[in-house]
Amino acid sequence: MTADHTVEPELSVAQKAALTSGEGDFVTASAPGVAAVRMSDGPHGLRLPREAGDGGQADLRSAAPATCFPPAVALGSSWDPALAERVAGALAAESRAFGVHVVLGPGINIKRSPRCGRNFEYFSEDPLISAEMGGAMVRGLQRAGVGAALKHYAANNQETDRMRVSADVDERALREIYLRAFERIVRRERPWSVMASYNSLNGVPLCENELLLTTILRGEWGFDGVVMSDWGAVRDRVAALRAGLDLQMPGTGGRGDRQVAAAVEDGTLRAGVLDEAVRRLSLFACRATACDASTTTPAEDLFDRHHELAREAAERSVVLLKNDHDLLPLSSTAGSVAVIGELARTPRYQGAGSSQVTPTRLDVPLDELRRRAEGATVCFAPGYRLPGGPGPDAEGDEPVREAEELAAGCDTVLLFLGLPAEDESEGFDRDHIDLPAAQLALLDRVVRANPRVVVVLSNGGAVGTAAWHERVPALLEAWLPGQAGGSALARVLFGEVSPSGRLTETLPLRLEEVPSHLSFPGEEGHVRYGEGVFVGYRGFDARRSPVAFCFGHGLTYTTFEYGHLDAAWNDDRSALDVTVTVTNTGRRAGREVVQVYTHGPDDSRVARPERELRGFAGVELAPGERRRVSITLDRSDLAYYSGREGGWHVEGGRYRIDVGASSRDIRRSVHVTVAGDATTVPLTGRSTLAEWLSHPVGGPLLSEALGGGGDSGPGVFGDPRVRRFLADVPLDVIAGFPLLPLGTEDVAALAAEAAGQDANGTAAQKEG
Repeated sequence: MTADHTVEPELSVAQKAALTSGEGDFVTASAPGVAAVRMSDGPHGLRLPREAGDGGQADLRSAAPATCFPPAVALGSSWDPALAERVAGALAAESRAFGVHVVLGPGINIKRSPRCGRNFEYFSEDPLISAEMGGAMVRGLQRAGVGAALKHYAANNQETDRMRVSADVDERALREIYLRAFERIVRRERPWSVMASYNSLNGVPLCENELLLTTILRGEWGFDGVVMSDWGAVRDRVAALRAGLDLQMPGTGGRGDRQVAAAVEDGTLRAGVLDEAVRRLSLFACRATACDASTTTPAEDLFDRHHELAREAAERSVVLLKNDHDLLPLSSTAGSVAVIGELARTPRYQGAGSSQVTPTRLDVPLDELRRRAEGATVCFAPGYRLPGGPGPDAEGDEPVREAEELAAGCDTVLLFLGLPAEDESEGFDRDHIDLPAAQLALLDRVVRANPRVVVVLSNGGAVGTAAWHERVPALLEAWLPGQAGGSALARVLFGEVSPSGRLTETLPLRLEEVPSHLSFPGEEGHVRYGEGVFVGYRGFDARRSPVAFCFGHGLTYTTFEYGHLDAAWNDDRSALDVTVTVTNTGRRAGREVVQVYTHGPDDSRVARPERELRGFAGVELAPGERRRVSITLDRSDLAYYSGREGGWHVEGGRYRIDVGASSRDIRRSVHVTVAGDATTVPLTGRSTLAEWLSHPVGGPLLSEALGGGGDSGPGVFGDPRVRRFLADVPLDVIAGFPLLPLGTEDVAALAAEAAGQDANGTAAQKEG
């Protein structure tokens, strides 16, 4: 038996029903011919019980050691899918060593608001970054024989009321923003499983949502894996199974199984629905356990090299937000450095909640800075106390005064600030995005004592910097960097490696300017996604709103120049090759992330963002080195989702291609002409004058019926002011006007003739 073929087991209805829910918290049920599948939480590391069995995973603090890689908030900032794939391969190796068949991740939900408590588990506010990084994780896991559970499907963008809230999203925003990454990964990477989320979508619980689970996921995208619930998400087991949910997790002690069996027996659930779920679960078990008999490397033998990979990932994920007067990198051989902030001694390296990992070791930033300071003096003052944790021995103002005095006596200050776990976690959203008041007070005093301050941030969700970032010359966003974050930060700060991370979310000047702010987190069980497709930088850029740091931004220890830009269609015009010359004009080696955005067409019929990310590529260059960087855009990526057209639609016209170092640092632009898709919307009397005139068949027909005169007809329609005034008026209304040589019967005849010519033209195109 192979992983792609399975034999239908002969099972009773009760046995089949039992397969559709978990045996325990993280193990599926087994039956004759169907093996149990063991899963593990933690998309950036495994959370496993210390003892054999399953129950230990329910305790977030008793997990066995496993490598804690940087969570998605950090790894996404690398803009490096190849690195993400390597991290996933390492996760797969540890999974096999521990007997885990499926990792519950990656999470690819969109960061609709910076206040979401679970943003540390997600990659970006942009669906392309989410798809590329999340797809790489799926690919790395499954190529190594371990399944991925792509989550949380879908529109699961807040923790407030997460078990009940309905995300009310219009179809275009749903398809272009919130489903886009799921679609891309399902079509390209074929994940073995997808996890349905807690929330409802437009009033229908996700676990009972036939439109999403069956019509779209399986019917449109061709998904052939298992749909499982998030833990405790199922409200009606029979309705969920009918909608396309194969597996309820965790088990319910047989209660849900009995409901399913009874529904089959009394005819309220077709037996074929249960049989199809069992078929998918059988294939899932076959795929997941295919490697059980193969030799695996003991976990202990993996930990050292996986720690090094975790350090590499953390180094690539650090985002240098500002570096005035080249304050960084610091010299490790001379001078004195004041390290201030308890987070330097007690680092926060991962998020709080179900993804917590017990690390195999932990690199502490303060220790690593001291270890790498070959001649420089490194001194420390905690400055503040972390909630429920260590801090200064002194009370009151004394810790701040000690930090102030230390700062004044050293050449440079490294000030470690960030969010404690109590401020952000799975299970709740933040009320604001500010740093703790005690840390802000410390920052004020330290900057007054010594202006040469480098702020190092540790946080899972975006924090506000506008009130203070102009006062510090250097700012480093470290996110939650995983277990090797301490050594990674030391290497970046001392210049052993050059930072190359880029923001995958916008850092606003004020929370109130975030596009989703007025409708987050909703009220009375509903949250209205009123910003539509204008999420994150799409919304900021559309309104020309100033921001603290824009999407895609990130500095390094060198500079890059962009040269000649080309954009050329391939032979069948299905893809656009965008090529630009990039030169390292500085004195250090570095990595640039070339970003390609599109805008258009100029006369689009729908609201379009000013820019949308369509592709990116990282390039490492030595000082003075020049290279041509090519990025291919699929023509289909230029489409918008049209409810009227019944699907994705590429508008014809003139598009702008922007290439640069961020969404607001555009270095080169070029325009290209795109051939549009034929419309599938039939013309009727209720179609407007503008729709008739712009239609390739209906326009000439209407012009002829009105007596010639080009695309606008004779007489009064030759006046552009009249055409504009009547542009949005249905043609059958215009036909009722007096003195017009066109009646309502003529409109019906024109519509029939246009439909006939459309059909003949489509047939001719297919034959050609």
